[in-house]
Amino acid sequence: MEFEHYSVLLAETVEQLHIKPDGIYVDGTLGGGGHASQVCRRLTDGHLYGFDRDADAICAARERLAPFDRKVSILHDNYCNIKSALLAQGVKGVDGILLDLGVSSYQFDTEDRGFSYRFDAPLDMRMDRRQILSAKEIVNDYSEGELYRILRDYGEEKFAKNIAKHIVRKRADKPIETTFELNEIIRGAIPAKMRRDGHPSKQTFQAIRIECNGELEALQSSLDDLIEILNPDGRLCVITFHSLEDRIVKTVFRRNESPCICPPDFPVCVCGKVPKGDMVTKKPIVPGEKELTENSRSRSAKLRVFRRH
Repeated sequence: MEFEHYSVLLAETVEQLHIKPDGIYVDGTLGGGGHASQVCRRLTDGHLYGFDRDADAICAARERLAPFDRKVSILHDNYCNIKSALLAQGVKGVDGILLDLGVSSYQFDTEDRGFSYRFDAPLDMRMDRRQILSAKEIVNDYSEGELYRILRDYGEEKFAKNIAKHIVRKRADKPIETTFELNEIIRGAIPAKMRRDGHPSKQTFQAIRIECNGELEALQSSLDDLIEILNPDGRLCVITFHSLEDRIVKTVFRRNESPCICPPDFPVCVCGKVPKGDMVTKKPIVPGEKELTENSRSRSAKLRVFRRH
């Protein structure tokens, strides 16, 4: 199986993790194992726990990380279950956690996964193919109002209302089955003069993928738990690829850095909320010119880092 995943911000992330040779680390989005393999190279008596909900990623990562077998435990699970899964392994605290929230190159480039508008494929987009909900159900079963909401909120699509209307009208004749069928509907819903800036389906496909995989809910519900299980001086590194993810990460990091909810005019804090750590990156780390040249998909990547007290 070919699962070549270009590891975005690889050197920067490994540097920010401040890896201790005997530390315990977690890669919550294992992918092809690119980041994880670099962490393992720096471990002696330490251990890495790798999570991914994509079975293909799990297989590829097992192969790539085989040389570090004794240092690695791989779990087929969503990163939002890291805290409970580690407790089940007897692990109560870790020294570093990595999340690379981008859809892997493998997922985009494997035609039958349905992630890309570039290939004619069944509407799927499931990262975990064990789940029932797919892009096909979203496109064919969601109400016009629900479609409008996800296209507006998750895709930040200017023509969300018109695209939702066109989808509902078209599916009344027959179910929408493929990515190219959806492409045609989107193209017909956007004025010709507005189709010049990139592919017209880009934001709609992003929105449907986010909804299908519960991506923002998983991120929102997980970050506090991930900060909680960090050992003192442990670090949480999160790579995001669009503004919605980055906004959630920044907000949660700031709240954990400055959790006090007392009115500003109170002379002393009485709410009892104490900071859990600090944001190492006041501004996100972004790819350099060399990486941008080698991998155009890295252009929207941002790395934010939180350090536990």
